[in-house]
Amino acid sequence: MTKIKIVYASLTGTNQHVANYLKEKLSAVGASVTASEMSQTAAASLADVDIAIVTSYTNDNELPEEALAFYEELQDLELPRLRFAVCGTGDTAYPQFCTAVDLFESAFLGTGALPAARSVKLDATAGKVDLAVLDPLIARLTIVITTPR
Repeated sequence: MTKIKIVYASLTGTNQHVANYLKEKLSAVGASVTASEMSQTAAASLADVDIAIVTSYTNDNELPEEALAFYEELQDLELPRLRFAVCGTGDTAYPQFCTAVDLFESAFLGTGALPAARSVKLDATAGKVDLAVLDPLIARLTIVITTPR
């Protein structure tokens, strides 16, 4: 069974909602999925799973404070067997939309991990997120989960 860990940073609950949605959908296709707050998660724990998913918001074009320790630890790891996906919420009113997504994607690539799906940037301008935007990511991860290695 494919083990997936979803790690989220959420100020208003939106990214927690995204994480729970992903957990529900990926569990339904047979994966063993856990979700945890980024501030309560050691990046080194990603070595124990097959796929890591990070979802975070961006705070004034930077990572949120509760994501910094995880992000810094992640950059020091070597995770060549890990596959990853990144998604996050942002406001299209800002010139740098969803910077956290780009930063985490780069950090994962620096560990030697391989992308399991394209990153997804969700527009949370109105305080709501269209979860259907995640469907291509879920479809791709479903293929990864159900295809024998």
